Amino acid sequence: MSGLFTTLNSSVKALNAHSRAIETAGKNLANVNNAAYARQRVIYGDRGTVVTPEGAQSLGLEALGVQQLRDTLLDRQVTREIALKSMFETEQSALERAEAGLGQNIDRSTAASAAGSNASTGGLAAAIDDFFNAFQGLAARPTDAGERQTLLQKAAILVDRFQLTDGRLAQAQTDIDTSIANDVSEVNRLLSTIADLNAQIGRIEIGNPGGAIDLRDQRQARIEELSAKIPFEVRDTTDGQVGLVMRDAANAEVVLVDLATVTGPVTFTGTGLTAGSPATAVEISSGSIRGALNARDGAIQTLRSDLDLLARQLATSVNAAYNPAGAGSNFFAATSLTAGSLRLESGLDSLSLRAGTGSAGDNSLALAVAGLATKSFATAGGDVIDGTLGQHYARAVSNLGQALASASARAEDQGNIERLVRTQRDSVSGVSLDEEMADLVRYQRAFQASSRVFSVVDELLDTVVNRLGR
Repeated sequence: MSGLFTTLNSSVKALNAHSRAIETAGKNLANVNNAAYARQRVIYGDRGTVVTPEGAQSLGLEALGVQQLRDTLLDRQVTREIALKSMFETEQSALERAEAGLGQNIDRSTAASAAGSNASTGGLAAAIDDFFNAFQGLAARPTDAGERQTLLQKAAILVDRFQLTDGRLAQAQTDIDTSIANDVSEVNRLLSTIADLNAQIGRIEIGNPGGAIDLRDQRQARIEELSAKIPFEVRDTTDGQVGLVMRDAANAEVVLVDLATVTGPVTFTGTGLTAGSPATAVEISSGSIRGALNARDGAIQTLRSDLDLLARQLATSVNAAYNPAGAGSNFFAATSLTAGSLRLESGLDSLSLRAGTGSAGDNSLALAVAGLATKSFATAGGDVIDGTLGQHYARAVSNLGQALASASARAEDQGNIERLVRTQRDSVSGVSLDEEMADLVRYQRAFQASSRVFSVVDELLDTVVNRLGR
């Protein structure tokens, strides 16, 4: 009788173990499309053995617990690759907005050194050409009122294009600042969430190491979201909790999260980030914030500076050709030193517009200004640009196009690397439909076998109790 009851008890334990395994396999299948989920499996164990008159006898099978299949090194590698991918994609997106702000069609295959006329079409380039063509038309018909009106119209369009382009690029930089501020707010929210998850995991795993499986999945998902914003390092601590740290300029650690505590908010200073307590400037080597800063302070600011030089060279050279003696009125206002401040001289109209300095048919000034379209400037000679005005602008726009093409290529390459690392991790942590279905069938068969044993023991007990001795 005792042997039958022992076998019956062992069968119940086995049924419970196989039932838990079936439940876990079903949970895996339900999360097959959940990228934040790591595959789980039941760990079987022997309850031990006892010595009987017939020899050693097993106490049966039981489920010792559920194990989460994660590779910490692959998790952290995925986190690093996400940070790099986010940086390149953010930079690419910001440069695309700047390109749209130019109102140009950029040929990114044209080398910046070539600076040919095919580097960009439309927009400011066309306005510059139209401006000098209008002066050429005035030189051909210096007394024609229509040519004067056309010139003033083209000049006004040119000024407007400079101002509009600079304003759009400035707005692109402002938008980047706004996006960084939003990212910083999201960073602080994620840090608080990770600290809260740390606290929950710590409470659960005090006496049950590795038991907070679902919470660990949630925390890893939040860590990966955070890595898309800023770079950081993960430190394993007690009771399944983690710490997050960044680095300062001296490569010293700046703690972001210490167990269940956020040490200090991350703050955007306008040029970088501070974090920790006390607030310390931290290095940003990847993440969307780094990509945004790269675009704002890199290619976009360089383009704005090049446009400022172009506007300054245009205004000074046109004024020098239009007012060679310096005694009359200029064509552009003396304050026209940047693209955003380019203005026509106050009071300039079709009556005051001059084509020459002599008789009514004199076209010397108009010819001098029109000749600037092909004049090659040199910084070595005191100018602020090298090459013609068109070449300088083509170079500036082509540089932006090349920066965008480079960012796009890096984003694509990094996306491939990130997918490769994710695939490697999925081979460990990902849910395989084929494997889980095979496990499900295996566990069901094991459950049925244990059920059969249970039924046989039940029949034997029925025979012993109710039928023997009649």
